[in-house]
Amino acid sequence: MLFVNTIPPKMIDTTKIPAELLPILQEKLKNNNDEIHIPPAVFNTMGGKFLEFNQQNKTLKNSFPILSQYLNPYGNLQGGIIATAIDNTIGPLSLLVAPPNFTRYLDLKYGKIVTMAMKNIYVTATFIEQKKRQLFFSATVENKTGDKLATASATHWVI
Repeated sequence: MLFVNTIPPKMIDTTKIPAELLPILQEKLKNNNDEIHIPPAVFNTMGGKFLEFNQQNKTLKNSFPILSQYLNPYGNLQGGIIATAIDNTIGPLSLLVAPPNFTRYLDLKYGKIVTMAMKNIYVTATFIEQKKRQLFFSATVENKTGDKLATASATHWVI
């Protein structure tokens, strides 16, 4: 999209963002002139839902439904979908706690299979620290009863 002598819009879908997050996002993005879509289209496509943001602990929890189109040949959730759910939780958290940034590394360890019977997965991302331009995050994926299904760590770079 070409913008001539204008500032590109911040595409924040206020119908999908919890009201308590809007002022934080608007403050973080006020000097950024990039077109930013929040939540990203893939978050909506996956049926993601923002559940909880703890500003003090710098954590964000989202849920994602387990859909039949995301299953592998064995009938379990594909690993790439789990990675996408993690990225779609760490990414929004990174916008809430740090300057604009991008994922540089995502390391993922699968623990248990994810079945359709679980209905949803719950991803909790935590901001660990910032060292110069590097941001460090961790994430856990759990089922409804709190069984750990996967863990991840990520490094982002501030733009």
